[in-house]
Amino acid sequence: MPLPLIALFIAAFAFGTTEFVIAGVLPNVAEGLDVSIPAAGYLVTGYALGIAIGGPLLTIVTGRVPRRTLLIWLAVIFTAGQVACALAPGFAEMLFLRVAVAVAHGVYFGAAMVVAVGLVSEERRGMAVAVVLAGLTVSGILGVPAGTAIGNAFGWRATFWAMFGLGLLATLAMLALLPRTPAASAPPAGLAREIRVLGRQQVWTSLIVMLMLMIAQFVPYTYIVPFLREITGLDPELIPWVLLLNGVGATAGVFAGGRLAGWKLMPSMIGLLALQAAVMAAMYAAAPYPVAMIAILTLWGAVNFAIGTPVQTRILGWTADAPNLASSLIPSGFNFGIALAATIGSLLLTAGFGYRSLPVLGIFAMIIAVVVAAGSYQWERRSGARPPAAVPAG
Repeated sequence: MPLPLIALFIAAFAFGTTEFVIAGVLPNVAEGLDVSIPAAGYLVTGYALGIAIGGPLLTIVTGRVPRRTLLIWLAVIFTAGQVACALAPGFAEMLFLRVAVAVAHGVYFGAAMVVAVGLVSEERRGMAVAVVLAGLTVSGILGVPAGTAIGNAFGWRATFWAMFGLGLLATLAMLALLPRTPAASAPPAGLAREIRVLGRQQVWTSLIVMLMLMIAQFVPYTYIVPFLREITGLDPELIPWVLLLNGVGATAGVFAGGRLAGWKLMPSMIGLLALQAAVMAAMYAAAPYPVAMIAILTLWGAVNFAIGTPVQTRILGWTADAPNLASSLIPSGFNFGIALAATIGSLLLTAGFGYRSLPVLGIFAMIIAVVVAAGSYQWERRSGARPPAAVPAG
């Protein structure tokens, strides 16, 4: 594995941990900042909106900044943001700081993906994307539980001081390991060209597939705890361990998806989407049976993240000549999809459909994704189109 990918992984782990650890210490934060827990929940919403909206906007502004320089400064912003969060005197300041870090998060993952695929040969792009994505999945397995434990033991501000240390490590790793920009790099593509590449059918169809994937994943996952309690009948003390297995499956799926993307990208993607529809159907059928449900949730996590790798690899491949804006839309699209999925799930439950109905929507979402992906692939094969050559990241 190229050493620069390790630096990108560490920073991805840091950003992923700070995004999700807030849920683990939310009651403590609410008490410490003297707000209700529902009000403190806006720290989660604000972070997602910062990624979804602020990330692409800042990407446009920083389009001419060399990628290495940009990534290092984003790590510095992350690190400083953790100190500021640890010292935040009130809720309004905390919310502002979280949104600021989230904007850096949105830019980071787009830029990191571009740099990662530029470090390896074309057939290794899927694995490069997988390494960066693994930072997110491993943050859920290790970073979030560790950050939550620190917050419970020493107070929620200690969690952000720990994030500060992680930010320092990420910054130093990128300073030491990221290669300097070659002197003969190509000029930036320009905003007009960045926007034009979004019109390629391979790009917008992949974004549709991504949205369907988020609906299939997060409509059930948002409500997975009450689902497992009320439908499956699991003991609440077992549920964290079940979610841990889901995270382990997700991490394995990221690397499996990376290998499949480097082998046969579109056939692999279409096959995984169809498999996910079958997994969602199995989830519906097995919902009342604890052992079967635990096994399916582990597989579900693996397939979810296995699909994400080839989808992102395809977007990066077809925007290689103007990658900055398109790459920033990947984390933006994921977070928009998460917010949309939570809303759809809430509407279904409010309408009286019940928790067990949630995977059914995922089946239909995956069927739509299969149709879109298969149609896009056939269109691509008939036209004989080839992905553009990558432009050196200036």
